[in-house]
Amino acid sequence: MAQNIYDKPEFFEGYSQLGRSVHGLDGAAEWPAIRAALPDLKGKRVVDLGCGFGWFSRYAGEQGAARVLGLDLSENMIARARRDTVDPAIEYGIADLDQLTLENGAFDVAYSSLAFHYVEDFDRLVRAIHDALKPGSHLVFTIEHPIYMASLNPGWQVGEDGQKRWPVDHYSVEGRRTTDWLAKGVVKYHRTIGTTLNALMRGGFAIRHVEEWHPTAAQIDSNPDLAEEMERPMILLVAAQR
Repeated sequence: MAQNIYDKPEFFEGYSQLGRSVHGLDGAAEWPAIRAALPDLKGKRVVDLGCGFGWFSRYAGEQGAARVLGLDLSENMIARARRDTVDPAIEYGIADLDQLTLENGAFDVAYSSLAFHYVEDFDRLVRAIHDALKPGSHLVFTIEHPIYMASLNPGWQVGEDGQKRWPVDHYSVEGRRTTDWLAKGVVKYHRTIGTTLNALMRGGFAIRHVEEWHPTAAQIDSNPDLAEEMERPMILLVAAQR
C-alpha cells in the first residue's frame, strides 16, 4: 500500500496552505499548459487519479463531462472534495493507485496531477489505466520532473562564484527516494524520463505531447519567485492516447 502522507496532521495542514490548495487550478502555474494538452471534456467520462481537493474534478464537471470519478488515498482529501462539490455527476472514492482497479472501458479521459511519482509500480498503474480507457481515449498527467526528483535532498547549493545551482543526485539510480517536504520521511519513486515514457508505450499508449514545463515570461513578470523554475525543470507534463 502507498504511503498515506496526506492524512498526517502536520502534512495536511501545510499542504492546505499551499497556493494551489487555496486557489485551486488557478494557483498552479502549470495549469495553462495542462489545459492546452487536455482534450474536449464535454460528454466525456473522466477519472481523476489523485484528485486531492477535487479542483480538477469540478473543472471537468464545469466543462460538461458526463461523469467524473475522483480517487485519492487520503480520507482528508476526499472529505474536503465531497464537502466542496455539489455536482451530482461527480463522485469520489478512496483508492490506492498502487493497487488501482477500474472497470474496463469505463472512461474516455484519465487525468492526474503530481500523484504518479508516489506510485511504486508504474507499469502496473499504466496497464490499469489502459484497460479502463476505451480505444482512442486520452491520458494527461503531470509528475515531479525526474531531474527535480533526483535532487530533492541536496536542494539549492551556492558555488564559490555565489551562483545558486541545483545538483542532480544519481539521476540514473531509480527507485525509492525519501525527502522532507511539509513532513519528515515523504516517500516518492524516482524514474527517468525514458523509463516513464517507455512504460507508457509498453502499456499500449501513443505519446502525443511531452513538456518539461517552465513558466512563461509573463508569469515571471507577475510572480518573480517563479524565475528559479528556469534553473531546472520541476514538472513533467505528458499527454498520451490509448
